[in-house]
Amino acid sequence: MTTNTKENGGSSSGGGATGERLSLVAICLDTEAGLELRQFVRETPFLRLQAEVNTYLTEEDASLTWTRPPGPDICMIDFDRDRPNAIVTAERIHERLPHTALFAVSSHSQPSLIIEAMRCGCSEYVVKPIDREQLLEAMARVGARRREKREQSLGQVVAFLAAKGGSGATTIATHLAALLAKSCSRRTILIDLHPSCGEDALFLGVTKYQYHFYELVESIDRLDSDFLQSYVLHHPSGLDLLPGPDFSEPIRRISTESIGQAIDFIRSKYEFVLIDCTPGLTDQNLEVFPRADHIYVVTVPEVPALRNVARLLDFFTHHEVSQDRVDVVLNRHQSKNSAITDSQIEKVIRKKIFWKVPNQYQQVIQTINAGDPSAQLSSSEVARSILSWAKTLGTKPPDERERKKSGKTFLGLFGG
Repeated sequence: MTTNTKENGGSSSGGGATGERLSLVAICLDTEAGLELRQFVRETPFLRLQAEVNTYLTEEDASLTWTRPPGPDICMIDFDRDRPNAIVTAERIHERLPHTALFAVSSHSQPSLIIEAMRCGCSEYVVKPIDREQLLEAMARVGARRREKREQSLGQVVAFLAAKGGSGATTIATHLAALLAKSCSRRTILIDLHPSCGEDALFLGVTKYQYHFYELVESIDRLDSDFLQSYVLHHPSGLDLLPGPDFSEPIRRISTESIGQAIDFIRSKYEFVLIDCTPGLTDQNLEVFPRADHIYVVTVPEVPALRNVARLLDFFTHHEVSQDRVDVVLNRHQSKNSAITDSQIEKVIRKKIFWKVPNQYQQVIQTINAGDPSAQLSSSEVARSILSWAKTLGTKPPDERERKKSGKTFLGLFGG
């Protein structure tokens, strides 16, 4: 059995920043219900129809873009065409995308059938013909839950991706992480995602450690706060670190879904989770990108690296990663005598440069040798530049408790 989808444009999905629309996937809706839903979405500004799927899910469909975590906000599944397969589809989605709300759609409203749909993971039961008021109330409940989840103290996930090896992503990630922890007083953890030859620990002056991130992931079923802390290294800056495997260890083959689960748990314990990704579009990175609040593509002013930046930006666009979440960081920047100017770079990558880290190689080497970027502010122009960046990211906003206490309009339930 195959699954055909009709992808619809729009912003990224999945409980992100304030003001984002709820994303919706429709599965096997009949012609009349499909027409009603499309009209409803057109008239409802806080909804986006992400895809219309014409068959129920099979094991092979797990690779479809919309089935990857965190997934859409809502899946509407028609239970009339083939109820047994609809139940299996709901169970698979509920297992893989636990944060996606499932709506059962059916012309039958017997209590036993409603209970059956609830047991396979559906939180709402929509009776045909679709009642717009009922559907709107159900959407409002999803929006309210998403807002409540966003207002919980879940940390921001910040990913660093080198345009090519040697661009300095690890240097920048370690600097920013240490400065967020010390200078901004934020609970911050740095994860070295490299499956071998990780260097984040070395850049922070840690040369010996017992455990690493991938060993934590291998024991995902045991993961709780105490287990996490038994793996974490503590840096003098106040930064916590989950290092990558040492060079001497073989490359580990683990479930990428377990990496995602680990990140989801870790972000509930920290204000900032910084992830030093391996270069390229690896399976590990593809598990990180949908979860990242910010993706910083780190490049240098060289033609091969800039070509890769343009390719990566195209990839993110085609895979529904909002451009608001992706920024380009230019490392080893020279304000004068550069072979490639800033305007030429921006023309090539078709995007503004977000941050420019000065070209101070000797200062960077001294900082790496010292093992503490947060202690080098008086002598390192690079550290001072990244401190300014850390403050834009990590400065705590004014107390918003009074605003939260104010009355919420119906649209406010959706983060508007």
